Amino acid sequence: MAELKTKKTEASVDDFIAAIEDDQRRKDCKAVMAIMKRVTKSSPKMWGTNIVGYGSYHYKYASGQEGDWPLTGFSPRKQNLTLYIMAGFDDYPELMAKLGKYKTGKSCLYLKRLSDVDPAVLEKLVAASVKDMKEHYGPK
Repeated sequence: MAELKTKKTEASVDDFIAAIEDDQRRKDCKAVMAIMKRVTKSSPKMWGTNIVGYGSYHYKYASGQEGDWPLTGFSPRKQNLTLYIMAGFDDYPELMAKLGKYKTGKSCLYLKRLSDVDPAVLEKLVAASVKDMKEHYGPK
């Protein structure tokens, strides 16, 4: 079975954020960091080379593949600021309707810029997802 490449590292989150060239993207990342730290009450950790994650959970698929992943996190990708809402979006239609301008993947929330969404609604979404993940996977 292939080993998961993205793992928690000891790399500096502050150095990673400071290296973001686009000023607005860097400011957006700092604002998202504040939200995620408030919600998770944990410090950010680098996962791989470009994901800032908060907390963690252990998963095991029916296929036998298992690993650890952040409860929530983000990555400042070239096209979008990607937020990892690990519980997905199906259980939060009211929040999604109020959030603003975004796109989604299975567990990814894609934002062009943080100003496209309501930060209070975003914080509620992150909090709901983290709560649901902890309930499903237990504390770690």
